[in-house]
Order: sequence, then C-alpha cells, then structure tokens
Amino acid sequence: MGEEHLIKRPLIFAYYVTGHGFGHATRVVEVARHLILAGHDVHVVTGAPDYVFTTEIESPRLFLRKVLLDCGAVQADALTVDRLASLEKYSETAVVPRDTILATEVEWLKSIKADLVVSDVVPVACRAAADAGIRSVCVTNFSWDFIYAEYVMAAGHHHRSIVWQIAEDYSHCEFLIRLPGYCPMPAFRDAIDVPLVVRRLHKTRDEVRRELGIPDHVKIVILNFGGQPSGWTLKEEYLPHGWLCLVCGASESLELPANFMKLAKDAYTPDMIAASDCMLGKIGYGTVSEALAYKIPFVFVRRDYFNEEPFLRNMLEFYQGGVEMIRRDLLTGHWRPYLERAISLKPCYEGGINGGEVAARILQDTATGKNYTSDKHSGARRLRDAIVLGYQLQRVPGRDLSIPEWYANAENELGLRTGSATATMNNDSFTMASCPEDFEILHGDVMGLSDTVNFLKSLSELDAVLDSGKSTEKRQIRERKAAANLFNWEEDIFVARAPGRLDVMGGIADYSGSLVLQMPTREACHVAVQKIHPTKQRLWKHALARQNAKGQGPTPVLQIVSYGSELSNRGPTFDMDLSDFMDGEQPMSYEKARSYFARDPSQRWAAYIAGTILVLMKELGICFEDSISMLVSSAVPEGKGVSSSAAVEVATMSAIAAAHGLNIKPRELALLCQKVENHVVGAPCGVMDQMTSACGEANKLLAMVCQPAEVLGLVDIPSHVRFWGIDSGIRHSVGGADYGSVRIGAFMGRKIIKSVASDLLSESCANGVTSDDLEEDGVELLEKEASLDYLCNLSPHRYEALYVKRLPETLLGETFLEKYEDHNDPVTVIDKKRNYGLRAATRHPIYENFRVKAFKALLTSATSDDQLTALGELMYQCHYSYSACGLGSDGTDRLIQLVQEMQHGKSFRSAEGTLYGAKITGGGSGGTVCVVGRNCLRSSEQILQIQQRYKNATGHLPIIFEGSSPGAGKFGHLRIRRRLQPEQN
Repeated sequence: MGEEHLIKRPLIFAYYVTGHGFGHATRVVEVARHLILAGHDVHVVTGAPDYVFTTEIESPRLFLRKVLLDCGAVQADALTVDRLASLEKYSETAVVPRDTILATEVEWLKSIKADLVVSDVVPVACRAAADAGIRSVCVTNFSWDFIYAEYVMAAGHHHRSIVWQIAEDYSHCEFLIRLPGYCPMPAFRDAIDVPLVVRRLHKTRDEVRRELGIPDHVKIVILNFGGQPSGWTLKEEYLPHGWLCLVCGASESLELPANFMKLAKDAYTPDMIAASDCMLGKIGYGTVSEALAYKIPFVFVRRDYFNEEPFLRNMLEFYQGGVEMIRRDLLTGHWRPYLERAISLKPCYEGGINGGEVAARILQDTATGKNYTSDKHSGARRLRDAIVLGYQLQRVPGRDLSIPEWYANAENELGLRTGSATATMNNDSFTMASCPEDFEILHGDVMGLSDTVNFLKSLSELDAVLDSGKSTEKRQIRERKAAANLFNWEEDIFVARAPGRLDVMGGIADYSGSLVLQMPTREACHVAVQKIHPTKQRLWKHALARQNAKGQGPTPVLQIVSYGSELSNRGPTFDMDLSDFMDGEQPMSYEKARSYFARDPSQRWAAYIAGTILVLMKELGICFEDSISMLVSSAVPEGKGVSSSAAVEVATMSAIAAAHGLNIKPRELALLCQKVENHVVGAPCGVMDQMTSACGEANKLLAMVCQPAEVLGLVDIPSHVRFWGIDSGIRHSVGGADYGSVRIGAFMGRKIIKSVASDLLSESCANGVTSDDLEEDGVELLEKEASLDYLCNLSPHRYEALYVKRLPETLLGETFLEKYEDHNDPVTVIDKKRNYGLRAATRHPIYENFRVKAFKALLTSATSDDQLTALGELMYQCHYSYSACGLGSDGTDRLIQLVQEMQHGKSFRSAEGTLYGAKITGGGSGGTVCVVGRNCLRSSEQILQIQQRYKNATGHLPIIFEGSSPGAGKFGHLRIRRRLQPEQN
C-alpha cells in the first residue's frame, strides 16, 4: 500500500456488508485483504458464511461478527425480485428494530475503538457511525435508495418512508468510493472512482484444466447462477457438440448429463471463470467484473426488478463482452446459438482491476485524517436530490429528468447523455415534406407528420447499422441490429401510427359509463409490420435454432423489436412460434395467454403487442398462416398517464389489420384493443384510451359515452382555449393496486345502490302506497335504478336524496361478498381481506359525468373570462374528487398548487394571468396533470415558469405535452416498399 504512509499503530476498520448476495462479500474480501496486509484490523459485520472470508484471508487481524442489518432484495426465484416482499423484509429487518440497532451498533463501534466505518452498502451503518462520532465511507456501485425506488412505485406509497430513511442514512457518509458500472447515487455528496474490485487468481487456466482433466481444445461454459431455477433439468443437447459445462453451486441431488460437470462447493470461482471460454448466468457486480477482468464473454439472462442491472449491462456491452439470452431459451435449453455467438466476441476491457488495493489505500488515508471531501451541500439539498432521483429517475437521461449538475458525471461515464426533458415543439416543427427517397409509398399519406417521416427514415437506415456498428449510441446498437434483420426489403411493409391521449375530462369515470372528453397527443407510436412466408423470413439465430430443434421445417414465427427498452430494463426483442397461441384446434384462453407472457417479466411488454394477434384470432376468427415481423417505436412516454399502452395496442392492431387486408372500423378496433389490455395484459382499464387513440382527430376533443363506447362526435376546441399536459415525474400505472381498488369500490357501490333501489321498490309495492320519496314518477325511477347498468346513469340529486347515506365509507371485501356475492365487474377480483373505499369511489363517477357534460356545454358557449373560469373550476373539482378516492399524489398536487398560484397571483389580478384550472389525469396516483388556459403567448410562458418552479422544488424537470395529432383511424396506414438500388459496376 506504499511506504509513504507510515502508520504508528494498527488502524481499526468496522466493515459492514449488505445481506444481498455473495458479490458484496467477495469484493469486501478483496478490500479487507489489502487493509490487513497493511497491518490493520478489520472487523467484518456480515450475514455471509465464514468461509467466504477465511478461505482468502488467514489472519488474526480479521474479525467476523455475524449480524444482518439489511436484507437486500428478496428473490421470488433465481431470476425475479419480489418487490413488495423486499420492502416488507427491509422494514422488518431494519426499520422496526431501528432504535435497538442504532444503540447496539454505537456501543459496539465504541467498544472496538473503530477509526473508520466502511459500508457496502448498509444504510444504518452510516447513521450509527455518525452517532458514535466516527467517520464513515461507502464502497459500492449502487445504493439501496435507488434500488428500492421503483419497488415503492409498485408496492404503494406507504413504503415511501423507507427510501427517505435510507437516503438520510447515506447522507451521513463522508464520501463514496464508487465502483465501475455504478447507478446514480445522489445521497452521497462526494464520489471517488476506483478501478474494478476483482478477486485475484490462484491458478492459471492450464492448471485448472489439468486438475479437472479437461483437454485444452474442449470449449467450456461455466454456469454461474448463485442458485439455479427450481425444478431445472439440464440436458446433454443444451450444449454445442464437444462442449463442457461447469456448474457452480449445484445441489447434491442434481443429476447431470455427461457433458456437465458439478464443481465442488469450495471451488474458487474466479479460477474457474478464467479457465472457461464463456460464462452463462445472471448479471451482478461480481460476475460482470470478473468476466471483464479476465476477458471472458458473458451470456446473461436478465433479472427482473433489480435496478442495478441496466448499468452493469451497459458496461458489459460497452466493452463487447455480453450476449443477452432470452429466459425462455435458457429454461428450454436453446443455448447453442448464444454460446456460439459468445465465443466469437473479443472483450476489450483494458481498465484497471486493482480496485481493492486502491480502495484500501483511500480508506487508510481517511482513517488517518486525510480529507477527501469538498464543501458539502446542505443536508436538505442532498436529501432532496436523493429522493427525487430515487423516485423519478428514468434510465434514458434527457428523456424526463434533468440530473443535478453536481452529479452529471454519473451519466457521462459510458457515453450516456443528459439533456432537456421538455418534449415541446412549436406548431410549425411538426410538419415535414415527404417520405425518404429509399421508400416508395404505395398506399397512404404521411400527412406532413414529421415523426412519421423520421420513423420511415429510421427504417431506411437499418441496413447501415450492420456495417461495423458505427452508431455512437452504444445503448441502441442491440435494438438496431435486431431490427435490421427483421424485414425482407423486397416485400411490402405496412406502417400504422396511433397517438397517446390527454385526459381533459372524464378520467376514471369511463368504466362507470361516463361522458369523457379526450385529446390525442402530438406524441405517437409507430408500428411497421411485414407479413411474409415462413421460408422467406429472416429469423434470429436463437429462433432458427428453436425451429431446427423441432425438425418441422419453416413454420410461422412472430418477431418483434421494440425501441426504448432501456427505459424500463426490458428485453428489446420478443419472438414466438404463432402455433404457441393454439390450444389444440382453438386459440388459447386469455388466462393461459396471461400466464404465457408472465413467465418472463423482462418480456411481459410483448403482451400489449402480440396480444393483438390472439384477440384477432379469438374475436374475429382470423387465421394467421404467414410469419409476422414487427418494429415498434413509441414516443409516448411510459408511466406518465398519457396512455402509452393504448397507443402501442392501437398502432399494432392497425398495422396487422392493414397487412392482412382486414377492414376493422376504428371504434371496433378500439374495443378489440381494450380486450388486449383487460384480458391478455390483465390491466382493468376502461375504453376511453383506445377510443381516443383510434378515433380522435388533431386539435379536437373526442366526446364519448362509455356505454360501452358511443362516440358522440368531435368537439372543437375554441381558438382562445388551450390545453397542456405537465408530467409530475411520479410513475403512473393503470395496473396499480390503487386504481383497481377504486374501480372495485365503484362497482360495489353500484351493486349496493341497485339493492337499495330494489328494497325501496319492494316496500312501496308491499304497502300499496307511495311515500314522499316516490311522488310522481318515483316508482319508474326506482325501477331504472334497481337495474342500473352504468353508475353514471344515476343523477347526482338522486344519489344525494336516496343513496349516499346508505353507502358505507369503506367496506371489507369479505363482508360485501357475503351479502352481495359479486360486484359484476369482469376485469377485477375482490380481495376478501381488503377494506375498500366505497363512498368516494361511487360518488366520483356520478358527479364526474355531470361535470363533463357541463364542461362540454361550456366549450360551445360565448367567449368570456367566466367561461374559462368555469372550465377551470370543473377541472379543480375533478382533481379533488380523485384525491378523495385515494388517487392523488404529492407531485400532481404540487403542480395543481403551482397553477393556482399563477391564477390567483398579482399578475392574474392585473389581467395578465391566463391559466384557469388543472386536474390529475387518467388512472391517477401520479402521472400527468391537464391544464386549461387562454391560448396566448403569456400562457405558454406561465407553463414554462411552472415547469421551472417544479424543478426547483423537486429536482425533476417535467415533460410538457402540448399540441395534438390525428388518431389511427384518420391516419389510416402506409404501404411502402424499398426502392431497388441500381447495381454499381
């Protein structure tokens, strides 16, 4: 560690290790080993087995204390993290006993007279160190506030305090020793980058092979999973001929074929990796760092819901060391094409691998008093940045987040770029001339839409992607290469386009039959489809290997490439044999389809796209005898409440219908797409999203009564009125528990209202008289209400007069089912143990239907400030009704408050203010707010002021949605064919 640092006495390090996986323990070993070599004492606090440390460090200066202070990420299986269980386990492990933990750790740190606390990457260790008056340093490539961030989105906001507490704990840390392949970690005010921390090799490649009795010419793949999937059977045919597979961590009961070899429990994994030709496993810091260090190609399978993975994967692929395997092919044994591809790679990592030594030197210097840190930001500033990034970061910088300037290096390490998140364009920028010259348009019109022209241009450039990977966007090479092999350029390609939608009024009342007013967004999804005979389709290698294994010759295959996979750590490609959709002679059930797509969460997105084919098979009896190749490119951002899923579904089904000569009217197509989302994806959405995407027109509001989908017509937006959408940065999901529970509450309420009406009707008939409540046409009204088909057909005054007092505020699912048996909603299931908010969920659609009718009438009334004020007031009422249902969020409430401050500020009173109202949109619980204002320059300036003020308050720069574009029905489709290029001499 260098003689220049002369230490008078041995230093004492307390080194805390997270409970997540062996990778952390093994890299701690390497740092601790160098500290001990320098003559210091290291007390390791860990839940890992002793042998992990003692086999590498044989020294009386190593002290092991078996304590587990966090749980990491709880695995549902070998490849899937259970997000809710992870949060609950962390709460049980680290939150509930927090006071006891802190008291115990402070006392212990003082008892050993620790000079420095090191954490990889236990949050509470940093706080305990601060309480004990000891400096602390973290050594890691990720932090738990970032990892748990999206878990909170899925599990519910009541776990949010966990992320706040973790970030606050980390903010007590002196600085961060940051390892390559790192995630954003804004809770740390200073970071020092070190090389890869890699375990040293004990034996050469030749020595390992000689000891195992493996000739040098035999190709070896090491299966390094840290626990194989349960019930897994490994078969001889999984490997190419002449290959051997070394299996790490195999159970004693696992029987292996002759070309598989079980490694001993105490086998030293780095030596085994370095002696192999490639590795197969799941991504983690340990596997990636050792694959890069020893230049071993890594065939990896994605883990679900572990947010560290995209950053490690980017690093692995940046250095040309990675091949992604589809989980289905892993489990069914189609390994050959991936392994053969892997050994053709030439990994090119040339960076340092002595991170353990470098980190140890920094820790020693810090313990002796050296100051590596700069002037720190305020605790509030650091914590704010930590929470903002933790909750709202999307993984493609510049798409919807402006990262604090002091943290910009985190995004630039691997050539990623930052930029403005604003998605606004002026009206003139959305028109361009014509199609790229490479294509001839045989049918349809680009309608001057620049995004369509750009999509066609991207199609025309696909061939160039195969030329040595010149693209500077390393992240996109995989997607583009896959897309370049999709199409046969001698055949026709069909292109469809469908926009997202801005929910102006109506929102979650659609499933109760309300009138809704929806505007198609400027942002849209494009889908290119080619129907082609199986003998002419260009199959990906793994799909071809699967077909060859069946020995049936070419059969119809669906191949999909979806751009933007980095946004949510999903696979960029999906393929399946179309015969997989058949169950005997009939298409499979929707239940089986949901299970089919749920097998691999990294490819679950394909349900929105491939599900359209199954729906066409089941609902229209379409038989697909040809192969289908599809490219999906969506500019509608996910999780913003602007219906990205409907845009994908509608564009996909429109393109498939065009390619197969199906004449499906826009309304019918929208209803079919709703079936995709309800029955194949399993999300309980209404139909307004799909209807707007299919039937909407630019700069008009689609007016529709959702009973189930009666389009009343298009409402012109007056020239003096304008609508904007502002993204809160809080991820919205129509599949979330809150949306579903509110929907269930509304259907419960309808059932109870029908029952009450029946009881009142029976009473009146039995008594033979008419009560005060039943004067005039009361009996007829009760008869209608006793058979109420849609909740929105009940008027607000009838609700208040007869039913509101008979509805409980909340009701336990089990209690409801005992009395009423069923809530009669085909797309949701009541949880017997859940308490549902019933009165607010029932009241909202009844009043919302009235508000939307008033809103529609106001749009056609005389132009005045009173008109705009009334429109805005109706939107505010809608927003607060969402909140009463439990579908609000901190971010959307803040945006509403900012609009109100603009509206009621001094500038408004002086006739300069031009914004009049706003509301949360779509399914709620985050997402986007819709704002109404006067169509003038001052309004646009105020929207930009709100955008900046929101960023100043939260750190998140919102996307602004403005402008509109035609729906899929208006756009129709394009039929294009590539022009033949003249041969060159």
